[in-house]
Amino acid sequence: MNSSSFSSSVLSDISIRSAVMAEHLSQSELDYPFKLLEYFNGFRVSKVIFSACELGVFDLLLKSQEPLSAQHVAQELGTSVDGIERLLDALVGIEILEVETTDGTAFYSSTDVANLYLAKGSTKSLHDMIIYQSQTIYPLWNNMVDAVRDGKNQNEKTFGLPPEDIFQAIYRSEEEMLKFMGLMNSSWVLDGHDIVTAFNLSCFQTIVDLGGCTGALAREIAETYPSSSVTVFDLPQVVETAQKHFCEENDAVVFQSGDFFSGEIPPADLYVLARIIHDWPEEKCLMLLKKIYDSCKPGGGVLLVEAMLFENRRGPVMAQMFSLNMLVQAEGRERPLSEYTHMLDKTGFHNVQVCRTGKSYDAILAMR
Repeated sequence: MNSSSFSSSVLSDISIRSAVMAEHLSQSELDYPFKLLEYFNGFRVSKVIFSACELGVFDLLLKSQEPLSAQHVAQELGTSVDGIERLLDALVGIEILEVETTDGTAFYSSTDVANLYLAKGSTKSLHDMIIYQSQTIYPLWNNMVDAVRDGKNQNEKTFGLPPEDIFQAIYRSEEEMLKFMGLMNSSWVLDGHDIVTAFNLSCFQTIVDLGGCTGALAREIAETYPSSSVTVFDLPQVVETAQKHFCEENDAVVFQSGDFFSGEIPPADLYVLARIIHDWPEEKCLMLLKKIYDSCKPGGGVLLVEAMLFENRRGPVMAQMFSLNMLVQAEGRERPLSEYTHMLDKTGFHNVQVCRTGKSYDAILAMR
């Protein structure tokens, strides 16, 4: 849906439905707290999926092309039979795997969803996203109490790194850099097409994806708008790693090294900031947007890609969770449309348009 903001009637309907659901939930929960218990155990469900990915369960089942017993899986993955059987049964319980019993032996197989999103080899694999959530985000969230109490990220307590330089923490080693870049790559493999088709961008001849990381979103742009030239602009070490690990044969995108805060940015008709603004406090966002405005060609624009909060901040839940993640890991926050519009107006942009995709990320287009 394209509009400058959510209509008051839609927000009113959402509020009414939410109130009715909350009232119903509170009544049923008084009898027995099913929903609360489900929330309490949410981290266990996450860890079941994380552990299966790290062990290679989904890759093995996809490769086998036939159901496997727990004993076979344990032998192939080097685990205990008892442990892997419990893990496989839990995955069946949350409907990630399927099971059939023959002569008293359980044989496990992947669902189509697991094959598509959880196995490494799939074109839509979220494996790298899961590894990053398990090994980086999960430890950070162990310190959420301190993040809320102190109002700042927990990189120092979690990783022993200074809280001031968030990307020093994110890129603290080549291994960690690859994990983060894998996360970003997975995100745009999943959501990239919806983002680049949220608006018709064919009028922009030169497009620069600032902080474009692996180039996954830029490739979606190049594929959708083949007459446009698309450049990924990122830190030198990121560009080097992207070209080493994520470039494709006959790549349609160009990589350029630089720092969009401290250095010059290349001229373009359209600048893309995908999951960049949410990393930073407002003053740094305004500085970056003003630099983009000054570099942008007349008639050009900027495309922001973020998980937008509703104006009343009562959802979406995923955006609320992302905002907490910004607290514990970075310096920024997720914002409602009015805050993005304020920053764009203040730095000279106009004609702000929004597209809520209904998925993880939304798009905002503003013109110079």
